[in-house]
Amino acid sequence: MEFKTAICKAISRLVPVPQHPFNLQSSGKETYAEWQYKRGQDTIRFYLDKTTKEEMFQDKVVLDIGCGAAGKTLYYASQGVKKIYGLDVVERYEEEANALARQKGLEHLFQFVVGDAAKMEFEDNFFDTIIMNDAMEHVDKPLEVLKECYRVLKPGSRLYVNFPPYYHPYGAHLSDAIGFPWIHLFFSDETLIKVYKDLVKDLPDGNKRISFRISTDETGREYFSYINKMTIKRFQRLLGQVDFNIYYYNEVPLRSFMKPLCRIPFLKEGLVKMVVCIFEKPK
Repeated sequence: MEFKTAICKAISRLVPVPQHPFNLQSSGKETYAEWQYKRGQDTIRFYLDKTTKEEMFQDKVVLDIGCGAAGKTLYYASQGVKKIYGLDVVERYEEEANALARQKGLEHLFQFVVGDAAKMEFEDNFFDTIIMNDAMEHVDKPLEVLKECYRVLKPGSRLYVNFPPYYHPYGAHLSDAIGFPWIHLFFSDETLIKVYKDLVKDLPDGNKRISFRISTDETGREYFSYINKMTIKRFQRLLGQVDFNIYYYNEVPLRSFMKPLCRIPFLKEGLVKMVVCIFEKPK
């Protein structure tokens, strides 16, 4: 094992891995969908300073982009939606999502759709509400996704986006195996890929996790395909390239006492817990 990889692996052992749905599921404690459902309220709490659950969901046709196993989607369904669609590129989530929908008695309100948010098959002006919870940092083509959201939203309707920026302590999205915060600031992707693969390879779902997070480009180089390394600065550039009105924008610090530091552009990239934005399509 090369020196950098050995050091990274040693450092990763210094901090326990935080609770993660992949580990809960692989240990048989809780499915990914169940974990998402329990966190449904938490996924929208940052919006509720500016809106209400009724305004977001009551009698609305809703789209949840990057729904995963759709547990959170089904929580939204329980808030009085007219119809809700969960969109994700991962086909294997559909079975788990539909099973939970039946369990919760919400199958008549819910539909899982396998697809790319940058090229949706929905008609223009179809949705009353779109949610992208922890999805903006994952999509391959963020600008195209925002433009598609604009197309399929009804005039006067809203798109709700929140995401942890890339330099968040766990912005590399490796915390199912590496608990050390900001690990991606100290080691290259090449080293992190080697360490991650080594740490998860013997887990029951190890190969599935590796293929989920890591891909190979046309040159044969491995890279983290699961994230697009969305920073606050990059997201703010996107805001100027879309036709939406910005109804609400907030940068939530990791801790309240860090709020003054989060006014400093360089520091806030690593000290903001969540970027929250509500877009509104003009009438």
